[in-house]
Amino acid sequence: MKFENCYFFTGTGYAGKSTLVKRLAEKYGGIACEENYHDVLLDTLDKKEFPNLCYTRDLRDWHDFVRRSPDEYENWIRNVSKECETLELRILKDLIPKGKKIFVDTNISVETLRKISDDRHVLVMLADPEITVKRFFEREDREKQFLYRLIMEEKEPRKALENFRHCLERVNSPEIYDAFLHCGFPVLLRDENRTPEQTAELAETILDL
Repeated sequence: MKFENCYFFTGTGYAGKSTLVKRLAEKYGGIACEENYHDVLLDTLDKKEFPNLCYTRDLRDWHDFVRRSPDEYENWIRNVSKECETLELRILKDLIPKGKKIFVDTNISVETLRKISDDRHVLVMLADPEITVKRFFEREDREKQFLYRLIMEEKEPRKALENFRHCLERVNSPEIYDAFLHCGFPVLLRDENRTPEQTAELAETILDL
C-alpha cells in the first residue's frame, strides 16, 4: 500500500522534525502527526504484543528508567521503534480516507518507507550527534525535564547523568547518523542560522509541495 498523501519526516533527535510537521500541517490545512502521536493508543495496548511500549506505561518507579545500562537502553529504543511502526501504520491507514495531506514525525524504518512512499514524500532531518546528546535536557519538553529531575534525585546524580548520557550517545551514534545520511532519501541538515520559516520553505522545495 502506498501512502500517497503522507509526508514523512525521519532522522535524528533535535533536528526539528515535529516543529516542521506542525508548521506544514497548519499551512496546508493538513493533519499533524507530531512526535509520539501513537501514544493515543497506549492505554489499549496488549503487554504481550507491545512489551516495550508497555514498559513505560506500566512502570511504577521511574527511577528504574534512568538507571538502565546503555545496552539495555539501546535495545529498548530499537524495539520501541519497531512497535511504534506497527501502531503508526494502523493510525495512518485510518487517516488517509480523510483526503488531507498528512505530515508525520515518524518512527517508521527507512526500509518500510521505501515500500510505502517515495523520495518526494520522505525527508531525513539530521542534527549533529554530539549536539543531540548535549542539548537533550535543554528543551522545555515536559518529559525530558521529568527525566532530568529523576536523575538529580539519584544518590549520585553526576554518575547517573553520565550513565544516561552514555545511553543517549548509543542511540545517537555517528553510525546511526551516517546510515540516515546515506539512506537514499533527501536529507536536510540542521542549521542554527536558519529560521524555522526558512527550514519550512526549504523542505517544501525538496518535497515539491
